[in-house]
Amino acid sequence: MLVTTTNTLQGQEIAEYKGIVTGEAILGANLFKDLFAGIRDIVGGRSGAYEQELMKARKIALEEMQQNARALGANAVVGVDLDYETLGQGGSMLMVSATGTAVVLR
Repeated sequence: MLVTTTNTLQGQEIAEYKGIVTGEAILGANLFKDLFAGIRDIVGGRSGAYEQELMKARKIALEEMQQNARALGANAVVGVDLDYETLGQGGSMLMVSATGTAVVLR
């Protein structure tokens, strides 16, 4: 399935708009990841644990969005937007949402 952030596709014609589709993923970061991320924040550097959680959440959200598009009979999703939020006490949970328009390409 073609997934793009653009609203049009060069060389492709959108034959039908099926509607808005979404996918969400909410993941909690465990105590050890929080501890090591806090240490990295103090001494500098990247937090590999959080980067892995972000990648995992983004993948889940995009896959869920595509499944919802397939259920509508679409073969592509255009205008995709990814949003990232922290939830819970002290931002202990990470939410990634993917939203786009399910379409049928000719």
